[in-house]
Amino acid sequence: MYREENPWLEWGKAIFVAIIIVFIIRTFLFTSYEVRGESMLPTAHDGERFIVNKVGYDFLSPKRFDMIVFHANEQDDYIKRVIGLPGEEIMYKDDTLFVNGKPVEEPFLEERKNEFSRTYTNDFMYQGVIPENHVFVLGDNRPNSTDSRRIGPVNQDQIVGKVDLRFWPITEAGIMR
Repeated sequence: MYREENPWLEWGKAIFVAIIIVFIIRTFLFTSYEVRGESMLPTAHDGERFIVNKVGYDFLSPKRFDMIVFHANEQDDYIKRVIGLPGEEIMYKDDTLFVNGKPVEEPFLEERKNEFSRTYTNDFMYQGVIPENHVFVLGDNRPNSTDSRRIGPVNQDQIVGKVDLRFWPITEAGIMR
């Protein structure tokens, strides 16, 4: 004997399953993040939205120049770029990044540096080596960024994930490098 299903019950089941799937994905795999402020100009602008990969660093370590989101404190998450890795010595001199005494190019800053009339990244040196399980992060807008120069190296346990994809504004959507 065939019993007709209630269409509202079927829709309710489908919606419930979809909500569970979205919850699992957002909790364990990916999340979205909206940029607040200008510390990552010109790479990321205030109000832009990104997809953050939450599982990548469960299996791999952050790499130099990865853009990451991390818990800066109990209320705020920041988006910054990884500049230094555990065990490295970091220094800026004459607007050049030095890692373990060797110059390292930052191609993502070239255009911005050329527009700037003075030193873009002021000279500084992190005292000692970056501790194990920590990374040194800087905003791309070096003159206007609260980053590891002020807050110190970021514990990898505080990292939410790697910024993989810009999805808003739609005209700027794409994979982040």
